[in-house]
Amino acid sequence: MSAGSNGAKEAVRGFWEARPCGGAHASAEPGSPAYFAEVEAARDRLEPFIPGFADFGRWRGRRVLEVGVGLGTDFVRFARAGADLHGVDLTDAAVALVRERLAQEELQADVRVADAERLPFDDASFDLVYSWGVLHHTPDPPAAIAEVCRLVRPGGEARVMLYGRRSWVALGLWARYGVLGGRPWRSLTDVVGAHMESPGTRAYTDDELRALFAAFSDVRLEHFVTPYDRRVARRLAGVRGGRYGWFVGIRALA
Repeated sequence: MSAGSNGAKEAVRGFWEARPCGGAHASAEPGSPAYFAEVEAARDRLEPFIPGFADFGRWRGRRVLEVGVGLGTDFVRFARAGADLHGVDLTDAAVALVRERLAQEELQADVRVADAERLPFDDASFDLVYSWGVLHHTPDPPAAIAEVCRLVRPGGEARVMLYGRRSWVALGLWARYGVLGGRPWRSLTDVVGAHMESPGTRAYTDDELRALFAAFSDVRLEHFVTPYDRRVARRLAGVRGGRYGWFVGIRALA
């Protein structure tokens, strides 16, 4: 890995160490039961489509890996459903908090610090590799997606959410930081990378997503209209059945 790649990875790590994903929605003491309850309630309110996409109960007794556990809201739902569960995150903060959350609920799972671009598991070792809103943050998303493909067993699945570039959210960023910022020539890629969460965040077109997941036998995309899209587009956000939703769910069969 080059020095530049190391620097980009450390910038991403530092951003999320300081602000574990979802923590801004909680006011209780971090790591307390009330804190995790607030985080879970906010996720249900803001992203109610996750249970239908993840289908937690389907994976009972099956080997599941989540890449990027964050504060563990999806992770513990796989554990509650009885999955043989493993998880990784780039940050020590997330792993420590998820271990605490598992202990509070008396749930069993393996969770460790690891890099999505170099995952410490054997080939074809999971029935499901799941990741929600994570792989667009790593400096080399194609490498991370290749790792996902490597780990899924024949007949298994990857279920991944990545950001959509042709979306209301990306358009809103361009309007704010391009047009209103006096730089209308800035691309959607540029404004997303510079102004959405950790440095270098990516967002993709449908064709780019299909190309990234081309090693899978069947790839299906679903756009989700989010509250963040509605904040930008209001009633227009649902135009064309949510085709311009910020979240794109990818179901990929091995």
